[in-house]
Amino acid sequence: YQRRVHGGAYGERMTTIAKYYNIPVEKISWNEVSVPNPEQSAAAVRADPSITHVGFIHHETTSGALSDVAEITKAVKTANPKVTVILDSMSAFGCYPINLKEIDVDYLVSSANKCIEGVPGFSFVIAKRSNLLSTEGNARSLSLDLLEQWKKLEETGQFRFTPPTHAILAFRQAIREHKAEGGVQGRLARYTNNFNILKEGMAQMGFHPYLEPDVQGCIITTFLFPDDPNFKFQVFYKALQDRGMVIYPGKLTKADCFRLGTIGRLFERDIVNLLTAVRQVLTEMGVKLPVKQIPSPEVPQ
Repeated sequence: YQRRVHGGAYGERMTTIAKYYNIPVEKISWNEVSVPNPEQSAAAVRADPSITHVGFIHHETTSGALSDVAEITKAVKTANPKVTVILDSMSAFGCYPINLKEIDVDYLVSSANKCIEGVPGFSFVIAKRSNLLSTEGNARSLSLDLLEQWKKLEETGQFRFTPPTHAILAFRQAIREHKAEGGVQGRLARYTNNFNILKEGMAQMGFHPYLEPDVQGCIITTFLFPDDPNFKFQVFYKALQDRGMVIYPGKLTKADCFRLGTIGRLFERDIVNLLTAVRQVLTEMGVKLPVKQIPSPEVPQ
């Protein structure tokens, strides 16, 4: 029996996956400007002894919100030390420090791309060996049987089935480059610099991050649409694309927005070029600068 805590699309996806496998699941939801609350998560675990697993998102790219992994995990484990904690760190691992010797996460799941800067093609899991060994016979999928795959790697150093060799080789090179940049701290420093340049430049045009600073990460930033009749997102998107810059459409359910990423092989010059292009496109569209953003129903005015 699992409980998922979330405030965005990727937490919702965890719930959907559990339902596909007929795993009983409940969700605790927060609005799109918030992150999971440790005390409320712990209270839910205490209230229901049948809960065996708690899963949550490290960085929710729906909005750009960053969860406090240490505090959430500590609260949940204090409420019930037997609960298994699963952390989806797809878009945070490799950028934000996480010491699994100090934080009692049982499974951390991430990807070869995102902050590692490899190419998409496979995911990986960092697991407590004792917990992994206790899952013998629980797998609902042949190809996703994590324990069997771990055993095969331990025995032969090989994958059970044909591996994505191109993605693995790219991953190896990405790890070398990650190390050369200074590891997690070096990568976080570059991404944070990218974010700060973006935030300052967008503010000069009247755009401000959708999230409050205490939950905003440096990976992706959500901006509300300008309150201007001349702004048409598809025109804005296409004009930036024609300049070689692809941005993210919004993924919020209660506000019209777009998202700008500051991770990947991006540097200060790339963010400056993006800001220049955004200003040019808005001017060509006849959008008055600085803009006034459309108020969101979830953000206090």
